[in-house]
Amino acid sequence: MSLTVRPVSRAEHLSFVAERPSVSHMQVPSWGDVKPDWQAESLGWFEADGRMVGAGLVLLRPLPRTKRYLAYLPEGPVIDWHAPGLEHRLEPMLAHLRNRGAFSVKMGPPVVTRRWSPEAVKAAIADPDAHRLRDVPATSDEPDGVELADRLHRMGWRRTEPGREGGFAAGQPRYVCQIPFAGRSLEDIHGGLNQQWRRNVKKAEKAGVKVVRGGAEDLPVFYELYAETAERDRFLPRPPAYFRRMWDALTAEHPDRMRLYLAHHDGEVLAAATMLVVGSHVWYSYGASTSRRREVQPSNAVQWRMMCDAHELGAHVYDFRGITDTLEESDHLLGLLRFKVGAGGEAVEYVGEWDFPLNRVLHKALNLYMARR
Repeated sequence: MSLTVRPVSRAEHLSFVAERPSVSHMQVPSWGDVKPDWQAESLGWFEADGRMVGAGLVLLRPLPRTKRYLAYLPEGPVIDWHAPGLEHRLEPMLAHLRNRGAFSVKMGPPVVTRRWSPEAVKAAIADPDAHRLRDVPATSDEPDGVELADRLHRMGWRRTEPGREGGFAAGQPRYVCQIPFAGRSLEDIHGGLNQQWRRNVKKAEKAGVKVVRGGAEDLPVFYELYAETAERDRFLPRPPAYFRRMWDALTAEHPDRMRLYLAHHDGEVLAAATMLVVGSHVWYSYGASTSRRREVQPSNAVQWRMMCDAHELGAHVYDFRGITDTLEESDHLLGLLRFKVGAGGEAVEYVGEWDFPLNRVLHKALNLYMARR
């Protein structure tokens, strides 16, 4: 089977994505507009009869003072990863990117390898002998994911191993937390919240916390809370322009692609969060909150409102995004894992990100540079 890979228009790319039930928000054309330091290109996979059978957003990062690029397909491309003859899908992509001047290609197949139920994660956290999620027996294994990893290895691809921060390493998260919505009523989803979550949602309601949808004019309020959160939780915040660019790009492509929610209490915004939507997949993207009046539980209120709206939209999954792989009490990210799993989320391991060096010298030089950062 011979496939051709060539650039396609944004409209062709978006049309292909719209026909799929689940595609990463990082594989829609507008995501390229969010990343101005990269050159974005939409690619299409075509059979001999001209039928389009795959699509991908590739981001090209130029190497300083050269015409060579790192090519990156975050959580993509959107192809049939389990079809026989995977090399017939990836080799034309590599050939195209080599011709574009790429010296290395990084991709993140959206394929799951293992899942841990909320109960399994809770037990693992409580087990003093468990230090990493990856070392804990999974509730379910996905044979297709394991087989894909073997196939990629045989084709010369090499997996980027998660760093010390687990799901928060450079690149896209390998470990995420997701709440399955498909076939479940809102009452089922509420029943999946742990006791603390249900108590906090009720407490917020009794305290009079009101969660509303915001617009572009509310981004400064969101950012003020986000900057406070970054300082409190010890992470480097993105600049304000990033969120404005993200809002403008995503909502221009589809008015519901990005939503902003704000939790009000006694005339003050105490928490806020952004939500992303592509088809039946909904993501909690960025969250922010103040340390003031935390007793009224505004963060739980925001999440529950977003979960209710996601269910109303017909979502099949509510995705909390990255989680830490560590189970150590000393790790400050463990609290975030507890928060997400407490909402009924299962821990999910993807097959991870993979590299293919087209120029081994430049690829090795890049890895040495990144290791020193």
